[in-house]
Formats: sequence, structure tokens, C-alpha cells
Amino acid sequence: MQELIPICLFLVVFGIFYLYISTRNKERLALIEKGVDASIFMHGAKHGTPVWKVFILNLALLCMGVGVGVFLALLLVTYTALNPDAVYPAIIFFMAGAALLVGYNMTKNMDKE
Repeated sequence: MQELIPICLFLVVFGIFYLYISTRNKERLALIEKGVDASIFMHGAKHGTPVWKVFILNLALLCMGVGVGVFLALLLVTYTALNPDAVYPAIIFFMAGAALLVGYNMTKNMDKE
């Protein structure tokens, strides 16, 4: 019974890949029959910011957000009577989310240029 798991997993992955390729091929053939310009199938014609720049930007902002979150949580725990078990995760996640929101807006502005 356990030897069927890898076989089924392979068949599922193969089936999904086959359906994706065959559906894409049928869609392209239908568009070509209608006389649509074939330039929409070119992958090199993409405009915008490269993915690696967006990834590096968001990773850097996330790390800075976590660092600022730890610092703010330390300040809050030191100078108030708040429970540190609740303050640390709350501030860290809040600042990480705020940093990713800033990263989203910066990426959107980079795409406009």
C-alpha cells in the first residue's frame, strides 16, 4: 500500500502538467485561427521591474521591519507594564506587515517608471 503513494503522486503531477500544456496549446491554436497577433506568446517582451529586484527589496524591508519591531517591543516592555509575551509577537508582526506594505507601494512605483 505504501508503494502506491509515490506512484499516485507522480501520476497527479504528470496529469496536472499534461492538462496545463494541452490546454495552453488548444488556447493558442484557437487564437491563431481567429487571426490574433502571435506576439502575445513571446515571453521576452515583458516590461516592468525584474523579479529579483522586487524580491531583494521586499526581503530587505522585511528584515528592517522585524528589526524595528524588536526594538520597539523592547522599548515598550522596558518602559511599560505590558506583558512581554504578547508585546513582542504583536509588534514584530505589525512592523513586518507595515514594511511589506511599503515594499508593495515601492514596487508599484517602480513599475510605473
